[in-house]
Amino acid sequence: MTQSSQGSYMGSSTSEKSLSGEASVRATDQGCATCNDVGVRMQDFDAAIFDLDGVVTRTTRVHAAAWKRLFDEYLHQRAAKTGEPFRPFDIERDYRPYVDGKPRYDGVTSFLEARGIALPRGDPSDSPEHETVCGLGNRKDQFFHEILQKEGIEVFDSTVALIRRLRNRHIRTALISSSRNARAVIETAGLMELFDVLIDGYDIARLSLRGKPEPDLFLKAAEDLGVQPDRAIVFEDALSGVQAGRAGAFGLVVGVDRAEQASGLKRKGADIVVPDLTDLHIRVRPEVVCRAVQFVPSALDRYAEIERELGGRRAAVFLDYDGTLTPIAERPDLAVLSEKMRNAVRNLGKICNVAIISGRDRTDVQRLVGLDELVYAGSHGFDIAGPEGLRIQHEEGTAFTTTVQRAAARLSEALTSIRGALVESKRFAVAVHYRQVAAKDVPAVEAAVDDVLKDAPDLCKTFGKKVFELRPRLDWDKGKAMLWLLRTLGLDRHEVLPFYLGDDTTDEDAFAVLQGRGIGILVGCPTRETAARYVLGRPADVGRFLGNLASTLGGRRRA
Repeated sequence: MTQSSQGSYMGSSTSEKSLSGEASVRATDQGCATCNDVGVRMQDFDAAIFDLDGVVTRTTRVHAAAWKRLFDEYLHQRAAKTGEPFRPFDIERDYRPYVDGKPRYDGVTSFLEARGIALPRGDPSDSPEHETVCGLGNRKDQFFHEILQKEGIEVFDSTVALIRRLRNRHIRTALISSSRNARAVIETAGLMELFDVLIDGYDIARLSLRGKPEPDLFLKAAEDLGVQPDRAIVFEDALSGVQAGRAGAFGLVVGVDRAEQASGLKRKGADIVVPDLTDLHIRVRPEVVCRAVQFVPSALDRYAEIERELGGRRAAVFLDYDGTLTPIAERPDLAVLSEKMRNAVRNLGKICNVAIISGRDRTDVQRLVGLDELVYAGSHGFDIAGPEGLRIQHEEGTAFTTTVQRAAARLSEALTSIRGALVESKRFAVAVHYRQVAAKDVPAVEAAVDDVLKDAPDLCKTFGKKVFELRPRLDWDKGKAMLWLLRTLGLDRHEVLPFYLGDDTTDEDAFAVLQGRGIGILVGCPTRETAARYVLGRPADVGRFLGNLASTLGGRRRA
């Protein structure tokens, strides 16, 4: 970091069990009215079991295409022989109920039975040309490899990020799949090191396991992981897989809705359903105590407790902007600060050190707040400015501005045809908002982001509330920016009590570093886990809290 001037302005621990203790796990209510996040009450899990297709990798589309090619060719040939009308395989109507998640030969049998067709089982050694269940299944496998070789393998980055967080917290992980290609797929994707156990189609045959919707695959994975089913989470996108997880009496079954079948996943036994695992907030930061928000007290209800901890100390207050000082808006330009909130921040800033730390560009958030006496840290702390000539920029981050601008231009062009997609070009990052995008188009938005990322290895993808963001691949976040400010401005000492108020997953980094040294306050999101010590329900409550804090500090001055 570099700075041109150092001004005097600026903008405890809990004793919960770690995730390796005794479990207390149940699903929460679905969603948050403020941000649409979904989470769980989670104090303890020992393991997590992930389905492959549709949860970890995007091979569902490849499988569906292979099944369609197989059945269309077979049904067309059969119609020519028997004179029956040709009815093609319909991916929308036939894939999910008959073949998705099932062992290949079971999928063949299931679909053919739905069409009133009975074929001899045959033998797994049957050639793809044999008119047997195994022959057709082997032909499907042949088609799958051809399509996969042509189109390659894509992964869900949000799932991979969650798996890495789980493993950092010493949660064991397993991968299950009915496909005999699972190991080859995961090896090609370079993800083998993320799983302690892998159960695939070969294991089904070797161990005579029953396929989904029977729970055998999941139970075998739990056995090999050395955990009881009620101590493990199942992540599934298939109806049959969710049914299997429920039948196995697993502690939590998470349905990942990739095909707009949330109600079906719930009916089959999913405890909660999310469109993507970025919407499931299980905070599993290494060496950080996290609690379900249901067990985190209100900062307003416990204000007397906060006053006692403050005592005669100075306060340093860090504030996020979107979702904290203003409600989340459909578009970033609509998140306008109210005069009432501006006055609350202004009054507090006259008494103690106040800084705004935002993912927005520094100049943007500074314009929106409009208070020159504050310190502003934009782009998650890459760009900082304040009174008395304070000017700080992250030197390494500056080197990425050209790459970021190029990525923003490519994304703007790639997403032109997707209604509701909004590309926000910032100096140190580019954000792609999909709050107004139809659910069926969100995968296309993320695919465009991933496509740009492939050609920009210096950038990494992060997730927020209905937003994908590409930013410099540097070890820098809001927590590190806050610590840097505390140290640089001479406020990292016992007589200063730092506060951080924020609402998003990006704010968890700041909550984490304040454990044992300050007070983190989460705004909204009543269903996720957090490293914050207190919670406030909405921005209006933030205004009340800031007013209370200003009264406390101001009264102490007058006394």
